[in-house]
Amino acid sequence: MNSRPESDIMKNWGPAREPLLSIVCPTYNHEHFVAQTLDSFLAQQTDFPFEVVINDDCSTDGTAAIVADYARRYPGIIRPQFQSENQYQQGNHPCPGLFRLSRGKYIAFCEGDDYWTDPFKLQKQVDFLEHHLDYVITYHDAVAFNEHGMQGVQLQGKGQRDATSLELMQGRPISTLTTCFRNVLHEMPRELAGAPLTDLVWWALLGAHGKGKYLGDIAPAAYRVHSGGVFSMRSDKKKLQMTLHTYGALANYYFRIGNVPLYEHCQVQLFGLSISAISPLKKLLALALVARNVSVNLLRRATSSTARG
Repeated sequence: MNSRPESDIMKNWGPAREPLLSIVCPTYNHEHFVAQTLDSFLAQQTDFPFEVVINDDCSTDGTAAIVADYARRYPGIIRPQFQSENQYQQGNHPCPGLFRLSRGKYIAFCEGDDYWTDPFKLQKQVDFLEHHLDYVITYHDAVAFNEHGMQGVQLQGKGQRDATSLELMQGRPISTLTTCFRNVLHEMPRELAGAPLTDLVWWALLGAHGKGKYLGDIAPAAYRVHSGGVFSMRSDKKKLQMTLHTYGALANYYFRIGNVPLYEHCQVQLFGLSISAISPLKKLLALALVARNVSVNLLRRATSSTARG
């Protein structure tokens, strides 16, 4: 349990008390983890005010009591939200509402079973965004771990570099618990409201506002893999289905707003994912069908061109 008093956290904030940044933290049945998560928030050393907007989605363990105790001890920082019915099970993701509740110019995100390891993380991310208006989001590394130990960096290669606006709009993966972004996600388009991979949807929407910055000098955050994890413990088949559903939702959204290149990008992703989801024999049948459709389309274009000639 964190012993750092609230006055010590606020001592460098200056006279302003309106938060510049809001930490958004959804939690559910994280009794064994949420104290470590909150402690990692309260360990942050900043020269600006921040708040913690934490939502307990009607946990059935002791999570709500732990959150309430922290809110009592840190009333100027922690703003708890307690649900009387589980909203996630009803298809209502808590984050759009939490984003709207957030008073900060920036939002940092971390679920109640993960935690941060760098006490200067928020200061570095906010400093960058304050001085680079063409960027909308910053992020860094995260290390996955379970009860047996570390499993390695969550995203490597492409994940460890900056992202263009286009790459964000295409739904490029980012370690969600590492992000700090501008508070511009106030409404969710109807096509994207039910997308399972909500983080890919957020990055896509943020891409319309700017670029992404990878900050390699921030110590990796800790991504916990456990049996209660909403995504980490899903089967590979289920994860694939969730990704298909999400790209389908993005395709519908881009079709409605008339962005043909992004619509076609999502369709290509859907095609590749669909092929990988079926058996080898079905792959051959699907590729044969694609070849047939391409041949028919080419023939129609040739016939139309000849007729016009």
